[in-house]
Amino acid sequence: MRLGINLGYFGAGNDADNLAVAQEADRLGYAVCWAAEAYGSDAATVLSWVAAQTTRIDVGSAIFQIPARTPTMTAMTAATLDVLSGGRFRLGLGVSGPQVSEGWYGVKFDKPLARTREYVEVIRQAMRRERVDHQGANWTLPLPGGPGKALKLTVHPVREHIPLYIAAVGPKNLELAGEIADGWLGVFYAPEHSEVSLAHIRAGREKAGLTIADFDVVPTVPLVVSDDPKLAADQVRGYAALYVGGMGSREQNFYNRLAVRMGYDAEAREIQDKFLAKDYAGAGAAVPFDFIDKTSLLGNRERIADRMQAYADTGVTTLTIAPNGNTLDERIAALRVAAEALDLSGRG
Repeated sequence: MRLGINLGYFGAGNDADNLAVAQEADRLGYAVCWAAEAYGSDAATVLSWVAAQTTRIDVGSAIFQIPARTPTMTAMTAATLDVLSGGRFRLGLGVSGPQVSEGWYGVKFDKPLARTREYVEVIRQAMRRERVDHQGANWTLPLPGGPGKALKLTVHPVREHIPLYIAAVGPKNLELAGEIADGWLGVFYAPEHSEVSLAHIRAGREKAGLTIADFDVVPTVPLVVSDDPKLAADQVRGYAALYVGGMGSREQNFYNRLAVRMGYDAEAREIQDKFLAKDYAGAGAAVPFDFIDKTSLLGNRERIADRMQAYADTGVTTLTIAPNGNTLDERIAALRVAAEALDLSGRG
């Protein structure tokens, strides 16, 4: 199992700290540094900035939002980042959610599975440097009856195949990720509930005539180093409450549904009720310690090592951490503890 680092969203005032975290992860031998986007900073610019100031670590989008770009634009961006980074780019994709897709991009959030499949088909064709000729429900290239012609990508990536990941939460999207991607970007992954997700990914692999053995399973987990796991969990409550309670509408919250599938149905309902009523402190308090503990790395080096072993035992191949800390020094120290814990676990 390898380690990754997730820098989250930029623009919150800690951008210099995030760069220092990425550079320390690079020095420690972490495999990949991911950056996210929602409706603030875009991931491509951030990844260019990080790649220019690191040497070994891969840089990956977690995620590029599908409604934000045409598939050919994403292929151009991926190829350019691969060239500029010296072959260190990983392409992570996701459909985002209805509020962002329709509210920020003006793209109807309908048939996300079909849209994702078609998007990846166009990207794959472009990245093979074939002339892009695609007639689909969402994209037609070139447009018929006009001056447009089938074109091919003029930039040649460093690698013939850039790894492609899909961020997926729901069962059908998980199966699609297994079928058409090289890896999966997961969230709220608990070793004790791994089959909630991995069973669907395996089904997708089998559908494509593939196995999960060559598939990168990449959950992102919060990391808080502390001698008191319960106190450490308090640093994660706001994040968990935001996703389980407030990410999307009451009717369309994929993370809430995931918590329900993991057995936290009553708790998920309470968290959502309080969050949507703007009782954010109450929503955070309603997140069970058990849920946070199972989906995070909390505690001292030895406890973290035990949890890392549990993650590896379920088939996680890249464990991406989001180090929590009140200062840059605390976040850097957490990175070092995680690297030591992986060595201690014997699964690195």
